[in-house]
Amino acid sequence: MYNNILIPVALDQEHDTQASFEAARQLADADAVFTVIHVQEPIPAYVWSQIPSEVLANTRHEILENLHQTASEIPGAKARLISGHAGRAIVDFANESDADCIVLASHKPGFEDIFLGSTANRVVHHAKCSVHVIR
Repeated sequence: MYNNILIPVALDQEHDTQASFEAARQLADADAVFTVIHVQEPIPAYVWSQIPSEVLANTRHEILENLHQTASEIPGAKARLISGHAGRAIVDFANESDADCIVLASHKPGFEDIFLGSTANRVVHHAKCSVHVIR
C-alpha cells in the first residue's frame, strides 16, 4: 500500500511505539522504507545559554542512542532526530522526504487540546500524505 512511511515517536516512558510500528508494517508494501523520527523541541535561548555545552551534547547523544534502539525494532528503518515544534516539524519532514504515509500515536485529547491543539491534530490537518493515527 505505502512505500515511504514516516513514524514519529516520543521517547518517554509513557508512550508505547509498538502499536505504531505494527500498523506501519501492516500498511507497508514489501519494499517499503521506514523512517522513525523524534522531534526535539527547541530550548529557549535564555535557558540554552545557562546549560553547559557538555550537558547539551550528552543529552543529544542519549536521545540519539534511544532513537536508534527504538528504530531497530523495524529492520532496516532509518532513525532521524529533528528539531522544531513537533506538529510543524513532522509535516515539514514528511513533505521534504516525500513520505506517502505518516503513522503516529495520539494521546486521549484533553481540555488543553481545545485551545492549543495536539501534535496529531496538526499533522492530520496539514500533512499532504495519508495519516494513520493510533490510539
